[in-house]
Amino acid sequence: MDKSMEFEIIRNFKSRNIEVAFFETLEEAKDRIIDIIPIDCSVGIGNSKTLKEMNISKLLSERGNIVLDKTLTESKAESELIKKKSLLSDWYITGTNAISKEGHVVNIDHSGNRVAAMIYGPDKVIIVVGKNKICDTLDEAMQRVRNISVPLNAKRAGYNPPCLKLNKCVDCKTDERVCYNLVIIEGQFIKDRMKLFIINEELGF
Repeated sequence: MDKSMEFEIIRNFKSRNIEVAFFETLEEAKDRIIDIIPIDCSVGIGNSKTLKEMNISKLLSERGNIVLDKTLTESKAESELIKKKSLLSDWYITGTNAISKEGHVVNIDHSGNRVAAMIYGPDKVIIVVGKNKICDTLDEAMQRVRNISVPLNAKRAGYNPPCLKLNKCVDCKTDERVCYNLVIIEGQFIKDRMKLFIINEELGF
């Protein structure tokens, strides 16, 4: 990854009270997460293809952390409970749909539990993102989440909205829609609450 681009991203996010760290591999980022999260802390996990590749829920659970991951539940009721408990976790780890070099974190969610935890609740938030999700501007990041992230995540979740066939957002009103909550994080009131881990690999949607 170009050093001048790294410097630009670090500078712009730092001005918004978001800490940035770069890693060459997902493995390096995983080791850092394990290193900085205390064993006695509860950890909420956002549903993320990237985090599944990292296997972070299992690693944290095996070493003694209380892990709140809705994807490991066995019923819808249990999943809903875990999503609510995650809002009160000590740490929250999640992926994201896109970031801009200008310093924005952009997400579209179905139920909104992931973006809710990113915004408020957990004391610390770690966002893990591959280099493929870095966009030059907020407008490009918005286009990415609508036209790339949403169709692929809909397919993964078993939904079939029009964008899946059209490869673009048409602002549908169908029951198959998965993009009910569009959230742009432009900064943090609490300095260094949010950490952005950028991986020099293509990861997730």
